[in-house]
Amino acid sequence: MTNRSSICELCSSEEDVVLVELSVSDASEEQSVYLCKNCNAQIESGELDENHFNCLNDSMWSETPAVKVMSYILWSRLGRQDMCEMMYLEEDELKLAQRALNAEANKLVYRDANGVELKAGDSIVILKDLEVKGAGFTAKRGTTVTRIGLAPGDVGHVEGRVNGTKIFIKTEFIKKA
Repeated sequence: MTNRSSICELCSSEEDVVLVELSVSDASEEQSVYLCKNCNAQIESGELDENHFNCLNDSMWSETPAVKVMSYILWSRLGRQDMCEMMYLEEDELKLAQRALNAEANKLVYRDANGVELKAGDSIVILKDLEVKGAGFTAKRGTTVTRIGLAPGDVGHVEGRVNGTKIFIKTEFIKKA
């Protein structure tokens, strides 16, 4: 029997392998997957290289429930419903995978023009002069906006105060300060 901790359970790499728990599970080894640095970085960033994750063709048949669940989640993220339908998951495994996918879908991630994640209360810098419609002024490039708010349901905008006026600013025109 192979030691689970010595290789990535998705791509079989032996480099920089760490234990990663499924995001919606109990923190136990049974609900965790050993991942290499490459797989873990792609999963955390959400930028999946489909060529790299061809390894799921093998890992999806793992006898380890957490590995099957992770494979299902990744196939779903990659838009490969055909592969998800091919998999067999026990009822509790399928519920865990669907719970993880629902949690991901409900988490809105706001990013600035450089791809840096923004949180409510952050400070930002405006990257170009922006005419503020209806307020009669221009928000100048280089202006720092403190304590931003996140526009509910719209990851393309944040809200903040410029010249004492509350405005919505497109995230493509800002960077985190």
